[in-house]
Amino acid sequence: MEKFDVCIVGAGAAGLMCAIESGRRGRSVLLLDHSKAPAEKIRISGGGRCNFTNLDIRPERFLSQNPHFAKSALSRYTQFDFIDMVARHNIPYHEKTLGQLFCDSSAKDIINMLLEEAQAAGVELRLNTSVDTVSRDDGFRLSTTGGHVKAQSLVIATGGKSIPKMGATGWGYQIARQFDLPLVDTRPGLVPLTFAEQDLQQTKPLAGVSVQARVSTPQIGFDEGLLFTHRGLSGPSILQISSYWREGDEVFVDLAAGENTFDTLRTARGQKGRVSLAKALAQIVPARLAEQILGDVPLKGNLADQSDSNLQTLHARVHRWAVKPVGSEGYRTAEVTLGGVDTAALDAKTMAVRKLPNLFFIGEVVDVTGWLGGYNFQWAWSSGWAAGQVA
Repeated sequence: MEKFDVCIVGAGAAGLMCAIESGRRGRSVLLLDHSKAPAEKIRISGGGRCNFTNLDIRPERFLSQNPHFAKSALSRYTQFDFIDMVARHNIPYHEKTLGQLFCDSSAKDIINMLLEEAQAAGVELRLNTSVDTVSRDDGFRLSTTGGHVKAQSLVIATGGKSIPKMGATGWGYQIARQFDLPLVDTRPGLVPLTFAEQDLQQTKPLAGVSVQARVSTPQIGFDEGLLFTHRGLSGPSILQISSYWREGDEVFVDLAAGENTFDTLRTARGQKGRVSLAKALAQIVPARLAEQILGDVPLKGNLADQSDSNLQTLHARVHRWAVKPVGSEGYRTAEVTLGGVDTAALDAKTMAVRKLPNLFFIGEVVDVTGWLGGYNFQWAWSSGWAAGQVA
């Protein structure tokens, strides 16, 4: 039986960061992953350019049953600490929008950086290796497809259920249950929303149309792009709101964020009254969407034919479109998994299980989920770093 100080299961963002930090402390570290390549979710993220962090990381932009849990790790290993590592490796990057940082070239730059750091720290990485069983005596014993391993500390960094084609499973939750840890119900997050068939009859013809929108619930709103799809709605604003949406809830959509449709059309009515209402509205939203809105209201004729009341009705339809999704695209396309290991069972400073201080859970497997835009990678870096200081 091979012996290590630390065994980390999951060679993704959190697992690699933890391995690096543990190895730097002189610990013997074994990093296992059942996939044939490490960090597959890093590779595909950000359209292949990896939105590796955000300049405006704030604890309130993370969802958890304990909204204070993430504060310790995020404050002790910040976005600027990770940016410093990126800079040391001379990886060119840029800010795209809303503080989101992307590699100029490829997400592989981040993967190679982490692998180089892990190698320098003496980490042993084994791929194509699954863990069959885990047991505990004076440490942890793991039966793997590559043999038996014993470790003083065990770190679970296996992520959630999102994007199963990349190898995601619920294995980390099984280990949590094995050691009697509480779990918060999981559900897909940062995911497109889907409509019932009767609503799709109205929106499906708009598939491919995109607008700058404000999408909101009574609690929160996001101003970003929205995309009509054959199954419902997608785009950054929808992905963001999906983490807050629950089945049965309405979502309110401003289809022309920053515009005032009533004022614009009333002004145009006084100047170009003979212009058709459809043509005038198409100056505010895409023409296909304008036609669909006018059929829904419904209003016809030229601008000169419209009363202020008609224009107010149109304004309301454009700026407060109420929709009730019936579901989401699910884990197949979800970028993250909401819920997971209950933070009440973990030490916020070390990510260790309170009753089993040599067992750690980090990254997406924990009930901490960030906004779209580099927040979840930062949680992986920060939680992995925190565990790596003590594991």
